[in-house]
Amino acid sequence: MFQYKPAICYSGYRNGQSPITQTYPSDEEVLEDLVLLSKHFEYIRMYDISKHAESVLRVITEHQLPLKVMLGIEPKGEISNPNCPWGGVYSEEELLRHKTSNITQLDQVALLANRYKDIVLAVSIGNENTAHWHPNKMSPETLVEHAKILKSKTDLPITFCEGAYEWRNQGVELAKIVDFISIHVYPLWQRVPYSEAVELTINQYHETKEAFPDKPVIFTEFGWTTSATENMDITETNVDYQKGYLDQMIAWSRKNEVTMFIFEAFDEPWKGGTNPLEAEKHWGIYDVNRKGKPWISQQ
Repeated sequence: MFQYKPAICYSGYRNGQSPITQTYPSDEEVLEDLVLLSKHFEYIRMYDISKHAESVLRVITEHQLPLKVMLGIEPKGEISNPNCPWGGVYSEEELLRHKTSNITQLDQVALLANRYKDIVLAVSIGNENTAHWHPNKMSPETLVEHAKILKSKTDLPITFCEGAYEWRNQGVELAKIVDFISIHVYPLWQRVPYSEAVELTINQYHETKEAFPDKPVIFTEFGWTTSATENMDITETNVDYQKGYLDQMIAWSRKNEVTMFIFEAFDEPWKGGTNPLEAEKHWGIYDVNRKGKPWISQQ
C-alpha cells in the first residue's frame, strides 16, 4: 500500500474541450497543469484510459515530474438502471456490447499501467457504478470478477471507487478482493449543512474502517463546489465554505495520515447541462482559467 501524500483528482479539459467530443488537452497544456499541481500535490487521480490519460503519463515521464497517478476505467453499464434520471436503460444487444467493451478496457488499463509502472500508484476498476442513480450500473458480483481479472494482469494495487454508504452496504465481497477501499463523501450532495460537514466526512471514514478493519481506507473523492443551482443548499456553495471545509479536512488528513484525493483540480465547464452555474462545473480548487480559488491560493 502506498504512503500518505497530498492528492487530487485531475481532469484537464479546458473551455472548448471535452471527452465527449474527444477534444483533448495538448501535451503543453497538460504540462502547464501538472507543473502547477506538483507544487502542492504528489498523487493525482484520473478516471479513464483516454488519450488524455496517456498524455499525462507521458508528460510526467518525459519531464520527470514528482507525481504519481491512480489510473481507472469507466465501465459501461451491464445492468439497465431505470432509476437514473439521465439514461441508463439499454437493450440486450447494448448490454452485451458493454460487457465486451469492459473486458477490453481491463486489458487496456493493465497494459497502460504496466508500461508506466514506476509512476502508477494503483488502478481502479470503476467509479460509483453500484450507486442507485448511476447510468452505467454494475453488479457487485461483476465487479468482483473484474477485480480478479485485473489482478491477474498486473501486480499493482487494485481498488474500486465508490460512496462510503455503497461500500458498506454492497461491497462486502468486493472488499475481500481489492487491495484497499476507496470512498467518496460529499456533504453537499447529502444536504448536510456546512456546520456538520467535517464531522460527517470523518464519521464516514471511521464507519467504513469499522466495516472493513483488515483493509486500508482512503478517500478518492471529497470536496466542496463553489456554485450550484439545485439539489443542495446553494447559499453554502461558495469559495469561503470551500476553503473552510478543505482547511479542516486536510488538517485532519495530515494528522491521521489518511490519503484524501480532493475533488478536484480545475473547474470543468463541459460537465453537466447548459447552465454555467450548476454544481458539476465548479468543484475545482482552480477555475477553468487556472486561477486559484482562496484555499489553494493560501497554501
